[in-house]
Amino acid sequence: MIFDTLSNSARYESLNSRFAKAFAYLRTVDGSQPLGRHDLDGDDCFALVQTYETKPQEKALFEAHRKYIDVQFIQSGRETILWAPLASMAEETMAFDQSKDAALWKLVPDTTALHVSAGHFAILFPEDAHAPCIEWDQPETVFKVVVKVAVE
Repeated sequence: MIFDTLSNSARYESLNSRFAKAFAYLRTVDGSQPLGRHDLDGDDCFALVQTYETKPQEKALFEAHRKYIDVQFIQSGRETILWAPLASMAEETMAFDQSKDAALWKLVPDTTALHVSAGHFAILFPEDAHAPCIEWDQPETVFKVVVKVAVE
């Protein structure tokens, strides 16, 4: 897991050949992008533009992916993303679904809370279980882009 600001994103572009495309797109995000999927490199790299209200922690679930790395970027608003090693997940609530590239688990007690505000991103690899969209002090509207980058 990597947590940083978009102004430092060039430091991470060498980690995956598609990260440069992902960060180039994120640098253009100003909140006016239409919601939904935006292809950057077909199924190898695409952005999911979304807006939502953050939820209380007790409604959250951990998720993890196998085929894609998540680059989660907050354009406006703020939220908490809980992080824990995938190996620490105990109670599965949804077995891995190939079509959704996701499995889900109940929250575990030992987590790291990332407080994510405008201009920040988190890179979440397949070994990083994460529970996004959680309130940071209070419910808030968030404009977020999740770039899905295929694992190489």
